[in-house]
Amino acid sequence: MKRKATKIVELVIADDSEELTIDAISLVTSPAIEQDFVFFGKENNNLTFAKVDEEKRMLISPALIPNKQIFRYDPNTDSNYYVFFSKETVRKSSELYLEHNNHHKATYQHEDRVSGVLTVESWIIEDTKKDKSTLYGFSLPVGTWMVKLRIDNDEMWNKIKDGELKGLSIEGYFINKMEKMGKQQFSNEEILQALNELVSEKKIDLAATKISLGLADDINKKTVNAKKLITVIKEQTKKIKTLEKFLDKYSKEREKAKDDSRKAASKYFDLQDKFQKAESIYDEAEKKLDRAMKRLVDEDKNLKKLSDSFEKEKSKANKTATSLKKDLDKFEKSAKELGVKVPTAEPRKILNQLIKLL
Repeated sequence: MKRKATKIVELVIADDSEELTIDAISLVTSPAIEQDFVFFGKENNNLTFAKVDEEKRMLISPALIPNKQIFRYDPNTDSNYYVFFSKETVRKSSELYLEHNNHHKATYQHEDRVSGVLTVESWIIEDTKKDKSTLYGFSLPVGTWMVKLRIDNDEMWNKIKDGELKGLSIEGYFINKMEKMGKQQFSNEEILQALNELVSEKKIDLAATKISLGLADDINKKTVNAKKLITVIKEQTKKIKTLEKFLDKYSKEREKAKDDSRKAASKYFDLQDKFQKAESIYDEAEKKLDRAMKRLVDEDKNLKKLSDSFEKEKSKANKTATSLKKDLDKFEKSAKELGVKVPTAEPRKILNQLIKLL
């Protein structure tokens, strides 16, 4: 039987996850907002208002269109539905995207992270007639978030020119507006009272109730812990990459110093009449070598120390992810047996993000 869309959901920004709102922009074959980008290039140029003499490798595209209904499918419920974003959510998303320094993050088909894709302009359409997006052939509503990307990645640029990639799609974390409005913390006493009322009204059988308040608390605590681990792992990953760059730099300095030392020694033995000059060069090269060796040893120690800490955090994260998944599965199974819906979307989202980092 063909599935039919049953509802339209407004997506909003979660107050406790603003840094995850727009994590990256993805180059895709079929953009969810059904708008293709335009690009500057000497080949397959689809801009009619100007002649381009050289490849500028720039894309102009809407990132989010307010009130645009986007089709989605939920495999958990085997149902179709539509989502949309208000003007306020679109504007706030564009601001958070820059605020959290995500302008350099991009993916290919929502899967592989790619380098060489940079957002160089970002703006909100305020006037449909005067906005510069009209110069590129767009006719979009007020409140649309527009971006201009520079593509330095040769592989991605070739896919764009060949027509394989046609548009942009955002990657981020949003929640159902109704879930946010109803996102209220209840005490165990309040939950027990509600269960008693349901039992008294014969809506549920207390003997069949398998939902554990302790399990719900565990899920909440582990979700918070998972968020912290995500932050720690991201920070340590960044530090490790920085140390690796320093290590590479000092390794090159060491090799250069060794080369200078060999050249100086050669001059010392081959040119007696230039002994003083060669000796000076040799001594300086040896000093550089010593400094480079010391820096290399220091940075190697720092890298090892941070790597050990990183592995410990990954181990914690693995345990947390395994435990959280087990608890969520048990929690959802219990809720399903009772025929009730439980708000596990956020823990699932956090869990998936943690797993991707492992």
